[in-house]
Amino acid sequence: MGIMQRVSTLFKAKANAALNKAEDPRQVLDLSYEQQLENLTKMRRALADVATAAKRLELQAQQLKTQGDKLQTQAAQAVSQGNDALARTALERREVIAGQLASLETQHQQVMDQQQKLQDATSKLEAQVELFRTKKETLKATYTAAEASSHINEAVAGISGSMSDAGAALQRAQDKVEDMQARSGALDDLLTSGALTDLTSDHDDIQRQLDAASTASNVDAQLAALKAQTAGELPEAK
Repeated sequence: MGIMQRVSTLFKAKANAALNKAEDPRQVLDLSYEQQLENLTKMRRALADVATAAKRLELQAQQLKTQGDKLQTQAAQAVSQGNDALARTALERREVIAGQLASLETQHQQVMDQQQKLQDATSKLEAQVELFRTKKETLKATYTAAEASSHINEAVAGISGSMSDAGAALQRAQDKVEDMQARSGALDDLLTSGALTDLTSDHDDIQRQLDAASTASNVDAQLAALKAQTAGELPEAK
């Protein structure tokens, strides 16, 4: 195979692949059905032409038969008048007509045989076209249903992908919120422990410790006073 032939084959293969991808099977089926209807119409026209030809042969045969009968009558009249020569002429012409009539009958039979064959072929083609029409409509409906199902699957796939993306975004947001909460909690712990200075407060960490010691001393003094007061209120033992 030459290089040009290989290129041509490759080009045709790609063209057929593109055509198969782009074509709608329903349109192809309808077009094929229309072509079959056209073929059926041609068959019917041919059948009508043959039937017309057969009818013309029948009319010609009828005319020749009428002429032959007339010549037979004329020959009999000539004989009755004693004119054998005229009778012979009439009979000779009748023989010619008889030969023509025999030829017409042969042609008529051939045409009738052809008409019968065309009739049978037309009937078969009609049945095939009707069967094709039924299958065509079934395939079109099946294709339409499959196409709708495919679109639904594509939509579901899109929804699935969208939900997956949404779930991932939600998880990222949740992780970020938890991270921010953890950082806020850690900051609170640092401020409470004094590791970080609360710039919004008027006291530094040393002052907080002094305040805490003063508070503890006050609490101890109050506790001692309560104990002394309680001991003074108790009755003396006898």
